[in-house]
Amino acid sequence: MSIIAEYGTILLALACLFGFFMAWGVGANDVANAMGTSVGSKALTIKQAICIAILLEFAGAYLAGGSVTDTIRKGIIDPNISLLVENPHLLVYGMMAALLAAGTWLLVATHYGWPVSTTHSIIGAIVGFAAVGISTEAVNWSKVSSIVASWVVSPVMSGTLAFMIFMSVQKLILDTDNPFKNAKRYVPIYMFLVGFMMSMVTLVKGLKHIGLPLDYTQSILLAIAIGLLVMIAGKISLTKIKEDVQADKEFHFSSVEKVFGVMMIFTACSMAFAHGSNDVANAVGPLAAIASIIGSGGEISGRAGMPSWVLLLGAAGIVVGLATYGYRVMATIGTHITELTPSRGFAAELAAASTVVLASGTGLPVSTTHTLVGAVLGVGLARGIGALNLRVIGTIFMSWLITLPAGAFLAIVYYHCLHFIFG
Repeated sequence: MSIIAEYGTILLALACLFGFFMAWGVGANDVANAMGTSVGSKALTIKQAICIAILLEFAGAYLAGGSVTDTIRKGIIDPNISLLVENPHLLVYGMMAALLAAGTWLLVATHYGWPVSTTHSIIGAIVGFAAVGISTEAVNWSKVSSIVASWVVSPVMSGTLAFMIFMSVQKLILDTDNPFKNAKRYVPIYMFLVGFMMSMVTLVKGLKHIGLPLDYTQSILLAIAIGLLVMIAGKISLTKIKEDVQADKEFHFSSVEKVFGVMMIFTACSMAFAHGSNDVANAVGPLAAIASIIGSGGEISGRAGMPSWVLLLGAAGIVVGLATYGYRVMATIGTHITELTPSRGFAAELAAASTVVLASGTGLPVSTTHTLVGAVLGVGLARGIGALNLRVIGTIFMSWLITLPAGAFLAIVYYHCLHFIFG
């Protein structure tokens, strides 16, 4: 207790700095995933994508990021271990080390343009310090193994869905005698699906913390209503899009892609809000735990209130990360894996959102990064293996495998450094 009493203010100040750094990494790496398909398909420019993401990621993170959170992230650590109860400063060191380790790994990954999972980065870091700094018994290994299983499940699931969605677009619209006419006929149905799925992502993953007591059935009914509104709004906006015969001579599907371009803007907005509301917890969960322990003078609780200043810090960090360094990962997702058009980008984003909804409903932990990369792969495969850049895909898969051990190793190093400095 004496260490927390003596160094509490310094530790909290450092934790805020590390939390901001981690949130910066979430913005630079993870948010770029959500926007990469829109930029790659040229539905949005990088500047437009950054402006939309800044507004909606911040809104999602601050409004729906969570008033109550599992401060011991994802239930990976048992806070009732006697060593932690007697020495709460060890948990403070560990959470600080985890934030700094995950932030460092995200900086490295973003520099090379690797889209890695921020969730897995922070989980790897927490597992690392807990196993080495406390004891292997402090780690909930069954929870860790279910997260490892999601590495395979989420990209396969979203890739399969994206493949099926894009094949339906090809069959109903692109491979017909009059693609533009069929686009106007079928796109409102896709718009309903987009409105429904994006609402479900937000309701299931985002708004559960702001006091909206919606169960799964109520969420579905509300999402159907929003989907119908989107479909009606989409039908009205489609009447303004006219067939450009001249442009179609240069690229056969030019007018059709304009129709899908409208949808991409909506999916980008929805993904940004849902992502901000969900993934800000990766940065602010450990920070909330530290603030709670220091604020209570060393008392550890499994759950703690989320102070609004912590959410504000996380939201600000996400925005700064995206604006300063997000373009690197955007380029990987948008242009380096496969060539994207608005219709392909739409199929990928709808598949990723659907996977997140299905996973949330079944309680499977998934990474937004893995689902989106899997979806882009699925869209590329729909055009044949030759449409994929296998070298880039290999590099991405390697970076996924390294993420957990890299986070764990860095957290162990930083944990011992903090232990050495503060005692």
